[in-house]
Amino acid sequence: MDHRRRTGLVAGLALIVIGAVLLVVRFIPGLQEFGWHWPLLIIGIGVFLLVLGLATRTPGLAIPACIVGGIGGLLYWQVVTGRWASWSYAWALIPGFVGLGMVVAGLLEVKGKRGELFRGGGTLILISLILFAIFGSFLGGFFGLGQYWPLLLIVLGLFLLVQPFLFRKR
Repeated sequence: MDHRRRTGLVAGLALIVIGAVLLVVRFIPGLQEFGWHWPLLIIGIGVFLLVLGLATRTPGLAIPACIVGGIGGLLYWQVVTGRWASWSYAWALIPGFVGLGMVVAGLLEVKGKRGELFRGGGTLILISLILFAIFGSFLGGFFGLGQYWPLLLIVLGLFLLVQPFLFRKR
């Protein structure tokens, strides 16, 4: 079976399964009480994208899979804890989800740009975590950093300064 047919087959089956699950939830009253877990559907879409990428041998689909799954995870945490105000700094994790997707794509890549994906993904994850800590510290998310959050700006600046010397192309 060629690549195009396999992609259509996997996508078609996945849409049928998702539609069937949503239809069952809609018509069985006991399952509607499970509704506060709606972010799990978003996480499921991320898993679906990853499985689709694996089935069609398209490692690049790991990037949108990690973005969608990561946002679903953030939403799930916010639904469970009720801390919706954390969006004021949680958005800084989204570039980290892109970086994680790049690392996963690099692991799935047979040949080619594996090293570039690892380096680029790792850089995005690090920058994302630093930005998350910076914004979280001065927007009320982390009480431990308090007035020392400018140190994180210095660390980020130092990293960006030395990065070209650490990761030279071969």
